[in-house]
Amino acid sequence: MPQPFSLDEKFALIDEYWQPRVVGELNGQQVKLARLLGEFVWHHHEAEDELFLVHRGRLRMEFRDRVVELGPGEMIIVPRGVEHRPVAEEMVEVVLFEPASTRNTGQHLNERTVEARPL
Repeated sequence: MPQPFSLDEKFALIDEYWQPRVVGELNGQQVKLARLLGEFVWHHHEAEDELFLVHRGRLRMEFRDRVVELGPGEMIIVPRGVEHRPVAEEMVEVVLFEPASTRNTGQHLNERTVEARPL
């Protein structure tokens, strides 16, 4: 049977930055939680859209032509093919909704590339 869970309790189990953790799946999509701090790499996703929902903190989503600032309870959907870079000046907690096939660094393979693990 489905069980409810607390985002605060789940985020408390995460002690690494930029390491998405899977907390659920639905219709081929994964629900991931991640703590972010600092700048990520510029990247895009060829075939997947991404949804970022800020739970705690402030997230700056940089695009090549503009910057979007997000606070708690705000979200942004980054369409496939759009180059972006998430930046967290201070620790941010985000909920991500994306296809299970989504690589965190998009088209790039580098030292920041990780597989999302279950929490």
